[in-house]
Amino acid sequence: MEHRRDRAGVAPEIVAPANVLIVDDVPQNLLALEAVLRDEQVNILTAASGAEALELLLRHEVAVAILDVHMPEMSGFALAELMRASPRTAGIPIIFLTASPRNAVHAFRGYDAGAVDFLHKPIEAQIIQGKVQVFVQLHRQRQLLALRAERLEQVLSLNETMLAVITHDLRTPLSAVSLCGDALVRLPGESRSHVIGQRIQRSTRRMSRMIDQLLDFTRIRSGVMRIEPRPADLGAVARQVIDEVRQAHPEQAIHVAENGDLGGTFDPDRLGQVLSNLVGNAAQHAGGDEVQVLLDGCAADRLSVEVINRGRIDDDLLSRLFEPFKGVLHASSGLGLGLYIVDQFVRAHRGTTSARSEDGRVRLSLDIPRHVQGELPTG
Repeated sequence: MEHRRDRAGVAPEIVAPANVLIVDDVPQNLLALEAVLRDEQVNILTAASGAEALELLLRHEVAVAILDVHMPEMSGFALAELMRASPRTAGIPIIFLTASPRNAVHAFRGYDAGAVDFLHKPIEAQIIQGKVQVFVQLHRQRQLLALRAERLEQVLSLNETMLAVITHDLRTPLSAVSLCGDALVRLPGESRSHVIGQRIQRSTRRMSRMIDQLLDFTRIRSGVMRIEPRPADLGAVARQVIDEVRQAHPEQAIHVAENGDLGGTFDPDRLGQVLSNLVGNAAQHAGGDEVQVLLDGCAADRLSVEVINRGRIDDDLLSRLFEPFKGVLHASSGLGLGLYIVDQFVRAHRGTTSARSEDGRVRLSLDIPRHVQGELPTG
């Protein structure tokens, strides 16, 4: 076993010796090749027939196979064809060995059978060693990459679990802070305590939205969040959301236009979150100008929404607008999760999202089927 450590010097990675399969019906040839290829990074598997080789291939992962062409009952060519026919062994590199005179037709048949090389006996030890080592190292690198990918997946899963636990536990102290803000606002008169209470309320609402987004993010990434379609009216959902946004942004003008039949079968709670993120984001960046919310149910089988506000999205951000954690790309007062969650919820409805900037306006749009059937997973 070889132990490799990452740059931090932790969690050793153990890479097992690579298996090299040698198939030859002459025992002396097996012994000779085994002696030539013996190495601490290599585990030699030997078979005296094609049938024995197939049994070994069923039990072991092999880095490279060295097959003698001329064997009784099953030739090396026949064995190679069987290996190529099985998904488990189709990718194993094959080196053919033969004692026959050089023959182009023979060599072509070997390459047609999937060979990576065709060598004639007697074989120079250094040549066979060099060729085998290439495939051994490639195999070991694939093992190492697979091991690191598995470890990374475990770390990401643990991080997402911890994030879910932490954000859930933050709700209790945040609720206490919010109650203190409410108490300060209710004090009589326009005292400084009243102003402080309003600031606390705004901050706790913002923190609450961030916690909700983090929880949604972890649920989406873990695949546990599902949408539950039921008969609903998109117009009613939008009006409720916009009333809430107006309470949070009393100075912001929001105009709603409804066209056509807005009834359908979808998850009104998740689409409510979608609209809340879109309209709340528009209100935050509108700069005092009116926010427009256009609801369209004129198509027989589709429902669409467009939210418009003054502004412009940079070209380098526009193509990545619906990716998570965009704070590294663009200064933001939030986590950069709102539009990612919008996109994931719309995708779960089998819909699409889009964004564009034109004529000094930002337009965020979504389009979903009018009727979504069954419980569908997000992510």
